[in-house]
Amino acid sequence: MKITLHELAALTDRALTNFGYNDEEIPVIRQALFYAQLRGNNQGVVKLIGAGMPKSPDAGKITIVKETPVSARIDGSSNQAMVVMKKAVTVALEKARKTGFAIVGTCNTSTSSGAVGNYAMQLALEGFIGLVFGRSTERVAMYGSYEPVFGTNPIAIAIPCNPAPVVLDMSTAAISYFGLVEAKTAGREIADDMAYDAQGNSTTDPAAAILGAIRSFDRSYKGSGLALMAEILAGPLVGAAFAGIGNSKKNWGHLVCAIDPGLLGDRDEFTGNVAAMAAKIKSTKRLPGVEEIFVPGEREEQLARQCLESGEIEIEDNLLQGLRLAAQQK
Repeated sequence: MKITLHELAALTDRALTNFGYNDEEIPVIRQALFYAQLRGNNQGVVKLIGAGMPKSPDAGKITIVKETPVSARIDGSSNQAMVVMKKAVTVALEKARKTGFAIVGTCNTSTSSGAVGNYAMQLALEGFIGLVFGRSTERVAMYGSYEPVFGTNPIAIAIPCNPAPVVLDMSTAAISYFGLVEAKTAGREIADDMAYDAQGNSTTDPAAAILGAIRSFDRSYKGSGLALMAEILAGPLVGAAFAGIGNSKKNWGHLVCAIDPGLLGDRDEFTGNVAAMAAKIKSTKRLPGVEEIFVPGEREEQLARQCLESGEIEIEDNLLQGLRLAAQQK
């Protein structure tokens, strides 16, 4: 069903109010959810249906607990991860503008940060190469196993470029946890090679997959290796739980890096060369049936632009019903 972005924003704000967030937090969380929703990414308003993501009663002050001129570790103090990541990006930009490089870690959050490309893009729009890694509760099995040991562990890399940054935003899992939630909500099956049930059998039932384990994105040892590296960078490096060690339900982690291309050369020359590379790639010979070749993030930006220009967005019917339930006055 199509609804206006205005109505979607109103429903989102009411749901977030019901979940206990305040007037400062709601716009931050809505921005992160809309970034994903407008791009067809399953890290959007699906997070608000069902049990949703209520504000933790333990939420305290977000604090920098370790700092140098180029680094910071932020204790999220049980706050919503999207709010903590806004702080992380702000700190990374402040430091990178002074030194050309910044690395910021976050720990002690217990809810999803949404699409990590959102944060990498914010860095790229300010002229910095952005790298973001995240981890969460164990949902993904190592290659050769059916026991969940990793989070879905997204990775984002954003490169400054005109007219828009080149943004790779990918989960190291075959499907995100909220991809399973979306499929379950819509009554859809998933592909037969994405996940295992709790007994290690391949399953197309998203409900069984939620109780079992997701496979790595490429179903091989390479994908598992990349998931492991993300687990390390967004787990033990930043003081978060990892691989079922520590409080994995409450201590999720993220890593944010900002790099000034000017550290190694001319910034304008770099962005110009990236633009030239993107144009070259898009002009390469297409296989039969391929209408256009896209660089990472380009298709998603087109979707977002179309929604913003029309003022409307398509929402799956059951998802919209769930959002309306979450937004009801309590």
